[in-house]
Amino acid sequence: MNATKHLRIHGVVQGVGYRAALAREAERLRLTGWVRNRADGTVEAIVQGPHADVESLIAWAQQGPRAARVERVDCSDGEGEFPGFAVLSSA
Repeated sequence: MNATKHLRIHGVVQGVGYRAALAREAERLRLTGWVRNRADGTVEAIVQGPHADVESLIAWAQQGPRAARVERVDCSDGEGEFPGFAVLSSA
């Protein structure tokens, strides 16, 4: 069964390669969706795929890449259908 989750990652998560690293992890897990920086300093993502793989990405997001300092990850149900995984422009 597939799950779609909306993530908002807080902390030192911009300028440290977080978006690219999340995209690589999502692609490794064969998830679809997108990731982007937000003007408020957070990173936002929608991830979709098998429930266990989405949960694996959420667990990864709690740490992120080495230079990141994640304070918290807000997670809620998301919507949409995505053909692949994309890094979007900042919003």
